[in-house]
Order: sequence, then C-alpha cells, then structure tokens
Amino acid sequence: MKKGVLLVNLGSPDSTDPKDVKKYLDEFLMDERVIDVPYWARTLLVRGIILNTRPKASAEAYKKIWWDEGSPLIVISERVQEKVQKLVDYPVVLAMRYGSLSLEKGLKELADQGVDEVFLMPLYPQFAMATTETILVKVEEIRKKDYPNMKIKSLEPFYNHPQYIKILSESIKSYLDSKFYDHLLFSYHGVPERHIKKRDITKNHCKIDGQCCKTPSEAHKFCYRHQCYEVTRLVGEYLGLEPGSYSTSFQSRLGFDPWLQPYTDRTIERLGKEGLKNLAIVTPAFVSDCIETLEEIAMEGQEIFHEMGGENFYTVPCLNDSDPWCEFLASLIKEWSHKKEMVS
Repeated sequence: MKKGVLLVNLGSPDSTDPKDVKKYLDEFLMDERVIDVPYWARTLLVRGIILNTRPKASAEAYKKIWWDEGSPLIVISERVQEKVQKLVDYPVVLAMRYGSLSLEKGLKELADQGVDEVFLMPLYPQFAMATTETILVKVEEIRKKDYPNMKIKSLEPFYNHPQYIKILSESIKSYLDSKFYDHLLFSYHGVPERHIKKRDITKNHCKIDGQCCKTPSEAHKFCYRHQCYEVTRLVGEYLGLEPGSYSTSFQSRLGFDPWLQPYTDRTIERLGKEGLKNLAIVTPAFVSDCIETLEEIAMEGQEIFHEMGGENFYTVPCLNDSDPWCEFLASLIKEWSHKKEMVS
C-alpha cells in the first residue's frame, strides 16, 4: 500500500467579493454540525436571514486582513504543507473542509498518485462537532462513494500532547518576552453549549457547571470545553504563570442560544473597566491566523480594550508555518507511518 497525508483546515472564500463570501458562508453554515438544527430551520436561518445580511459585512472584514497572495489561512496552510512535505517521505496534500480547496480535490490528488492509505490530519488541537467531526464524516462519505478500497486513519486531538504544549508555550513566551502585560487571556472559538452535551458519550457527565471539566471522565475524549481548559492549564503550568494572571474565554458566538462562556468580547470589556492596562491574548483553537484572530481579536478586540481605558493590547500570533510546528506535524506523520498508538 502507498501512504499519503491529507492536511485539513477550515477554509476561506475565494476572494473578498461578497458573492464569494456568500457562497462560502452558505456551505459553511448549512453544515448540520455547524448549525445543528433541523434542515428546514437551518435553511430559514441561513438562507432566509444570514445570507441576506451578513456577506457584505463579512466581505469588509475579510478585506481588512486579506494578503496580496490571498486568504491568510490558505496562504499559511500552503506554506505548512510545503514545509512538512520536505520533512517526510510521503505525499502531503492540503485540503479545506469548505471552499474551493475541497476534500474531494485533496483525496483525488492523493488517489491520482496511487495513494491508498491516508493519514487524515485535521489541523485542530481540540475535538469539536463543527471542526474535527465534520471533517471525519465528510471524508468517510467521499471514501465510501469514490474510493471504497482506500484506508484512512485520522489523527486524534493533540491538545494535551507534550510537544504541542511545549511549542505553543515557547511561541507565547517568545512573542511576549520583551512586552509587559498584566493578564494573558486564552481565547478559544466558541460552540453552543448543546454541542458539548451532544458529544457526552457518558450521557450524564457534561453539565458545564465549573466542575465537570475538572473531574476525570471518558466524556473528555470528545469534550471541546474540557480540552480548551486543559490547554490553558498545561500552558499555564509550563510558563509558570501565577494564578489569576491568566484566564480562558470563548469568541465568535452566533445566534441567541447559550454558547460557552465567558465570552471574549465581554471579558476584554470587563478587564478594561476594571482598570487593566496591558492585555495579551492567545488563540489556541487556531493553528493558522485567520479572520477570527486577525480581525475579530487583533482589531475588534483591541478597539474594545482601548474604549474601556486599556493601553497595550498584544495578540500572540498562531503557530502558522513556524519550524517547530511543522516539525511536530512531520513527527506525527512519522509515528503514524510506524503504526504507533496515537492514531485512531
């Protein structure tokens, strides 16, 4: 069997044109694992309301962060793919869950090279319905339809992998080394609270009560909230951060249902109102800088902080295409190729 690797990230519109943004948002928001309501309700919400109001505003946001080469997320992911390819002996292909750089194209590119054993690598440290799970489900759907003899193994969430924690921690330390900050905020992408409870394999552990994520349970294997808080805890320990000098929040909520709290924007506002003058933010749910980190946090978040009286606002870059990050991905591929235990 010939081995190959498929790196997968979220995706991006083809351009900042509102038409391209609308097309991208339609595919993204109509995913039943992103907005997990009945199809008729999702259609009414997305195509009846959101797509008639949001694409223009989102297009303006994309324009603020767009690079000459294209979408930052796509460009960075391509650089990662190129670096990782140089470090391993197997074909490494890049795909996105949404957008033109599709999973179908990625699997076809591998199949055309004779690959029939694929290591699927969702580039998300934590497991979530709207990230890892939707990739796994879509890839299996494509495999059954087009490549029934292809063998696919997927990378497990690596949120607590010692090497990942080291790389993330050292990245934070390096960026903030010459900067003075009073508080370090770990901001993760939010998900509806019901997603956490839906993926509770014990059916009774996840109560989102402040204690369940600290209490050992099999549910943690698929608990996004626990995995986020665990990253914060492990990085805090690695960096020797003092209790109270760092905290966790969740960004990018949509709609009116309860999402994971505390919310990042309100946390930034609160810290500013309390007199905090120097705030640093890191976004460990993302491995590549994108609209959520470059616009929502670095621009909108900074504006909120300054309006509340804050002075210095530092946004720690994602791991992007840093050498330690790419070397870590290559090491995971090499472990897979030798049939190590870390893949499912």
